[in-house]
Amino acid sequence: MPSKKTNLLLAPSGDHPLTALLLLLVGVTLLALQDSLIKFISDSTSFWQIQTLRSAGNMTLIICLAVISGGVQLIYPQRRLAVAARSLVMVFCMFCFFSASPFLSVAQMAAGLYTYPLFVSLLAAPLLGETVGKWRIGALIIGAAGALFMLNPLAETFSLAQLLPIAAGFFYACNIIILRRYCRGETPLALTFANGVMFFISGLAGIAILSIAPLSPGLQTAMPFVAIGWPAIGLSVIGFAALCSVLNLFGNLGLTRAYQTADSSWLAPLDFSYLLFAAIWGKVIFDSWPTANGWLGMILITSAGMITAWREHRQNAKTKPTRNTAMQP
Repeated sequence: MPSKKTNLLLAPSGDHPLTALLLLLVGVTLLALQDSLIKFISDSTSFWQIQTLRSAGNMTLIICLAVISGGVQLIYPQRRLAVAARSLVMVFCMFCFFSASPFLSVAQMAAGLYTYPLFVSLLAAPLLGETVGKWRIGALIIGAAGALFMLNPLAETFSLAQLLPIAAGFFYACNIIILRRYCRGETPLALTFANGVMFFISGLAGIAILSIAPLSPGLQTAMPFVAIGWPAIGLSVIGFAALCSVLNLFGNLGLTRAYQTADSSWLAPLDFSYLLFAAIWGKVIFDSWPTANGWLGMILITSAGMITAWREHRQNAKTKPTRNTAMQP
């Protein structure tokens, strides 16, 4: 029998909102630091290289945790297709998110990613059969205004790269829906290990493709982080990859467990603390605060997410007696 010290690594037995909130805060703090560190080393590595190294470290750590916690069976998913689909969606999410890291501030990347509640609302009707009422429409308008302030498309410095974190937000919304509807019974280790496997495979695929059919020198110069497969590697890259692996593993374990053990409407307000932590790490590592437009955009995006979360909570409270507890996305 696994001890109580390791029970957070097992499949959840029910909802634990307060524990979920603590896990979420720890998770977003660690992931915000990891994302800032990847941006910090983006000039010395490539997306494909850092993903391969980081995921290899993740898988090694997860296997060790599984053995300590009760056996390697903890990394085997019950619903393999759903878990694989979620992991593939997360590959697209991280590609869009980190592809923009050499060009955008950490705060801009974070704000784009955290448009995901807006996409959850948009996807609710076709995928979940939910009605998009006036509150959701209002939140969408507020969130879209926040995204416009962050992007500032009329500025001379605007580039299409600024749209990539918003695309990441779309894929992250797909991940949330799959996780809550189809993966609630999975162990956090199984979900995180599946992510590691998919990231490792995609990283190797990117390296192989770009080695066999390299892109033009112009593209390699303009976008080296995604246009080069395996650049020359140094000890600093290996060290940062190992650190990011630890931060990514425990950050994602915290988030995964949190969303498995509490309704997303309960967690969403604190989930937006990622924006604050991203800004703080941006200041610590890059000595850069968001602009006035950036702060306003972040506040509007956070407000839109909180409005959506509040409305979801109200709806859940009204329909709770007739709803299955595993249906909340």
